[in-house]
Amino acid sequence: MYTQAEQSALKAPKSPLQNRLLFHLAHKFSDEKKLMSFHQNLQDITEDQLSLASIHYMRSHYQEAIDIYKRILLDNREYLALNVYVALCYYKLDYYDVSQDVLAVYLQQVPDSTIALNLKACNHFRLYNGKAAEAELKSLMDNASSSFEFAKELIKHNLVVFRGGEGALQVLPPLVDVIPEARLNLVIYYLRQDDVQEAYNLIKDLEPATPQEYILKGVVNAALGQEVGSRDHLKIAQQFFQLVGGSASECDTVPGRQCMASCFFLLRQFDDVLIYLNSVKSYFYNDDTFNFNYAQAKAATGNFSEGEEVFLLIQNEKIKNDYVYLSWLARCYIMNKKPRLAWELYLKMENSGASFSLLQLIANDCYKMGQFYYSAQAFDVLERQDPNPEYWEGKRGACVGIFQMILAGREPKETLRKVLHLLRSTGNPQVEYIIRIMKKWAKDNRVPV
Repeated sequence: MYTQAEQSALKAPKSPLQNRLLFHLAHKFSDEKKLMSFHQNLQDITEDQLSLASIHYMRSHYQEAIDIYKRILLDNREYLALNVYVALCYYKLDYYDVSQDVLAVYLQQVPDSTIALNLKACNHFRLYNGKAAEAELKSLMDNASSSFEFAKELIKHNLVVFRGGEGALQVLPPLVDVIPEARLNLVIYYLRQDDVQEAYNLIKDLEPATPQEYILKGVVNAALGQEVGSRDHLKIAQQFFQLVGGSASECDTVPGRQCMASCFFLLRQFDDVLIYLNSVKSYFYNDDTFNFNYAQAKAATGNFSEGEEVFLLIQNEKIKNDYVYLSWLARCYIMNKKPRLAWELYLKMENSGASFSLLQLIANDCYKMGQFYYSAQAFDVLERQDPNPEYWEGKRGACVGIFQMILAGREPKETLRKVLHLLRSTGNPQVEYIIRIMKKWAKDNRVPV
């Protein structure tokens, strides 16, 4: 009840306590001008400094908060709880192991603290995995003391995260306006379920304030923009990624560099994408999503052999059935002189618009690379599916290309029989003339057709 709190505080006599109260209220109202004036009235007394540290923390200025806490701790070793605040700041700065060490000082004295044990679990989640984190929370849940009661929602929420989203739809919706992260985690859950529209509905009115919120809003806009073909959503995504990746606090973090890579990816500046992805590659060993983007960037800059290698590391079936994956891998195969493998990718596909697009890619890329046999086969299927004259022209050029290679001794003579078979499946009047010339050469050179 911030408005009522402010009215009451203003009736009180001027004092450090009144100033601290109004300082916190100015933060809640996002009133920068008032915040600065109350800030100037703060004195060098413990309570005022702790208030300042707490505002720093809420405004994501974690290092400034740590400096204040450490200064107070130097003179007051017995202020044990400050260790928890310092540990929280280190957690926010991604220094999970440092956070763990500082936290241990407090837990030695207060082994059943809900806040401290929950933070320890979160550190374990970041350093190891969800199982390790859950084990830390178990002792809390077993000793369901009064302090557990007050953090029940928080623990339920964190268990959903530790279990990779299990139970998200039961637990998170009622917590959306209780725990700030609940909305974000529900958005992540919807994204993982490919329910981009639901994710967008949840986040569209959120005014991002932290890097995580900017990143998530960027990801949702990028996903929606690609799904519905909206340039506006992609532009918003690109701007959010640029904001985070270019900010002083995030430019050297792993998520910050991923943001810059994503920004350049949407701008199709793949050389720049690689600069950023290379700098964080060691953190994503065998990560399919990372490799999917990394391989695309490699191939887009013409490095097809490394692109192929990285594409083939991917295990995720959903990605491997994605047309983007199939078309890029096919292109890598063709550019690396393995057209047969590209053709096999097409043969494994169901008949669909995507398989038609892949055929066009194989037909044209193989033609460009002088791999005329597979180009002719692809144009042949295209021509049978759609009697477009340009498919006949492509097929004609590819068949003549194979013939030329047979004449130059760069293709076995037996291939001529297959070429004639492909040509006969066309109703175009030019076919007879081409077949006549090829058969005459075959007869002169004793090649059975």
